[in-house]
This record gives sequence, structure tokens and C-alpha cells, in this order.
Amino acid sequence: MSAPRSLPWPLVALFTAGYLAPYLLPTIVGRLGTGLALSATQAGAIGSALLLSSATAGFLLASRVERIGARPLARLGLVLAVVGYGGAALTGVVPAVVVGALVGGLGSGTVTAVAATGIAAMGVPPARTESRAWGSDPHRVTTLGLLGVSALAGALYLTIPHLGAGHGQPLAALALTALAVWPLTGRLPGRTAPARTRTGHGRLPHLRSGLLLAAAMLCWSLAQNSLWGVSGRIGLGQAHLTEVTVGAVFAVALGAGLVGVVGAGTLGPRLGRALPIGGGTALIAACIALSASATDLPSFAGGEIAWNLLYPVVLSYVIGLAASLDPRGRWAVLVGSASSLGTAAGPLTGSALAAWAGFPVMGEVLAVGLLGVAVPLTMVALRASRHLSSVVEIQLDTPVVPAQRTYGTACPNSYASTSAR
Repeated sequence: MSAPRSLPWPLVALFTAGYLAPYLLPTIVGRLGTGLALSATQAGAIGSALLLSSATAGFLLASRVERIGARPLARLGLVLAVVGYGGAALTGVVPAVVVGALVGGLGSGTVTAVAATGIAAMGVPPARTESRAWGSDPHRVTTLGLLGVSALAGALYLTIPHLGAGHGQPLAALALTALAVWPLTGRLPGRTAPARTRTGHGRLPHLRSGLLLAAAMLCWSLAQNSLWGVSGRIGLGQAHLTEVTVGAVFAVALGAGLVGVVGAGTLGPRLGRALPIGGGTALIAACIALSASATDLPSFAGGEIAWNLLYPVVLSYVIGLAASLDPRGRWAVLVGSASSLGTAAGPLTGSALAAWAGFPVMGEVLAVGLLGVAVPLTMVALRASRHLSSVVEIQLDTPVVPAQRTYGTACPNSYASTSAR
């Protein structure tokens, strides 16, 4: 019998810590503006610089996590996050805040790279002489990570307004989260050179699909965060709601995101990849158009809540799709970094479109763009599913060998399950 598998909680915690900054971006940017007397453009530029720094770390580390080792790299990232975000929270000098945000962003990107690489590696059946370090499939761990970051971000959105004014609270929350994750890094592996030998190195596998997925995810995240960056202004200015009401809508919307994550984890691979990614993106496009054209509470709340319900579902399947393209996790890191680039540019894009043509037209443009992005995303998902089917067929035709029992238990619960994310 195969050994029982435990959930890789260190990877879940690292995923949560790495992804928290983009989730808190609206309150970070808002607090920077009010707390440091910056214009909306200046505050948004600092937020974008933070996320660009995070994306840069991902691009640089995509193929180096195994060489350096997950444990030391994760600890380095957490130190950078604590020092960077913590320093930015404690100072009111704008240049120092910018430097702190950049250093903290590097830390978030480093932590995310370690988490993405480790999650992707769970889709690889172990060699006959190796034990399986993490005993769960990538999709399940990804949904747990999204569940963690959604729950934590929702709690912080409800808590931070009661902690007083100033720019430091959300930045301090990022630093304290990184500090809390540190004790779990002792359970991470060091260098994994044997895995590199087994899976090979050099050229990225599935280059065409990976590049297409990365480009599509940049545009996908750009559209999502173009709305997210101006949602507060839509609620206050166009729907004529109070700040308290808008905050309550956001809190409920994040709660809906938790429901979406749980639903994605429950569905797993049952629907494959193409339907959740393509169909979910089309539904998100409709939600964005509804939110951007909202003129009252029902339309605004309906669009925001439905959008936040669907967003983590589709994201979980896309991350699993990226993980399935390369067992070393390079595509998972690169696609995540491309997504961070889109996230960073989103608020500026949304503001520019809204200033040019108004919120409703902005929503229509973003919706049409998302419908276009859904096509390449679905194509990559279908292509990856066909590749997975051929792999399974080859395994069934292989003569029975002593290691076959390990393949029989690992494959259905790991690599095949990534088709759901």
C-alpha cells in the first residue's frame, strides 16, 4: 500500500503570503494616497511598482528554485517581505516607502516562486527510489492557498479600517503575515537536484502553449484589475453609495470568493480544464460589464459579488494548467509573473479608460477583451488535456514493473488532477 499523504501546509502558507499583496492592493494604494498626501496617480504608481518588483522576482527565479533550494529561497523571500513592508509601514518618508515597497515586492515574488514550483512538482510521479515529499495534487493545494489568501484578505479588509488612519496598517499586515509563515519553512526541502536530473532541464517544455498561456494571463489579469482598481469609484460616484455600503459590498464579495474557492476544490478535475477556464472567463466578462454600468446598489453588488465568486475559480484552474506544462514549475512561475504584470498595470489602465470614455464603456471594452482572451486560454487547456490523455495511454500499455504500484496511486491524484486548475 502507498503511504498516506499529508497536505503540504508550508506551500499553502507560502502561497497565501505571496499572493496577499495583490489582494490588498486597493487598500494599500488608498492608504498611501491619504496617509502620505499623495495624488491618486502617485499612490497607484507605488502600488504598481510593488507588483512589478514581485513579477520581476518571479521571472528571475523561474528556473532557479531547485538549484538554490526551496527552504533557503523561501526564507530569503520572507526576510525581504518583513524588512521591506515593515520598513515602509514604519516610515513616513515617501522615498523610503517606495524602497520598502520594492524590497517587499521582491520578497512576495520570491515566496510565490517557491510555492508555485513546489505545487507544480506534486504533479510528477516519484521515481522508484524516491519518496513523495508532498502528498496532494496541485489543484487541491492551489485551491487551499486561494482559500487562505481570500479569507485573510477579507478579514483584513474588515479589520484595517478600525485600526486608525495612515498608510502603515496594510503594509504591516503583509510583513506580519510573512513573519508568521517563517516557522513552517523548516519543513521545506533543500536543493532538489535529483528531480532536475529526472525531469530534465534546458529548454522549456510545451513552449508554444506556455507562451500563449502567459500572454493570455497577462491580459486576463489586466482586465480583472482594471475593474478592481476603480470599483470603489464606481460605487461611490456612479452608483451613489456611501463608503460604508461600498465596503460592505466588498466584504460580501470576498466572502463569495471563499465560496468559489471551495467550489473549485470540490469540483476538482470533473469538468476538465477547458470548460471552467473558457466558460468562467466569459461569465466574468459579463460581470465586469454589469459592475461598470451599475447605477444602484443591486446592480453594483450583483456584479461585484458574482465577479468575485468566479474569479478565484478560474484562477485556480489556470494555475493548475500552468503547473501541468512543466513538472519543474517553471511555467507556473512564469505565468504567475505575467499575471502580476497585468495586475500591476490594471489600475492605471482602468483609470485611463474611465477618464477617456466613462465607466460603462470601460466595462464593455474590458468585457470584449476578456472574451477574446478566453479563446487562447481554452485552446491551451484543450491541448494540455490531449497531451495528458496520451501520457495516460502510454502508461497503461507499459508492462508491469515493481514501480507500477507507485504510478498507479500517484498519477490519478496528482498530475491528472491539475487539469482542473
